[in-house]
Amino acid sequence: MTDTIHDNPTPWVADHIRRFEETGGRPRPGVADLLLTTRGRRSGLLRRTALAYVRDGDAYVLTASNAGADRHPAWYLNLLVTPEVTLQVGAATLPATARPATAAESARLWPAVVAAMPSYADYRTATTREIPLVLVTPTG
Repeated sequence: MTDTIHDNPTPWVADHIRRFEETGGRPRPGVADLLLTTRGRRSGLLRRTALAYVRDGDAYVLTASNAGADRHPAWYLNLLVTPEVTLQVGAATLPATARPATAAESARLWPAVVAAMPSYADYRTATTREIPLVLVTPTG
């Protein structure tokens, strides 16, 4: 992905991205986070956002919570169309493939996700939609 990358315009997310870059990917205190770049499903542009994660073997587990909104986040919809993504974890940039977790994987992983970010439990009760978990596995 060599095109221009467009950062998430939401102010608090943009602040996370800026901090991530300024610190060389140093995580926020108490939170494992990364930058995810997807290809826009309609625009074709590269879109970057900051997300918390937990690990499951080689995979990074992301939560498509959208802060409990009744719609999926754009990054999730983008990777459903184009699962080839880029991760920035710490100082490393990794090509990866993303896929929604199966129901069984989600049931197994949800407790670890909530342990890492307790606010996800609140988001889950704030919406009627199922909050998807996404497994992102580096390919390089």
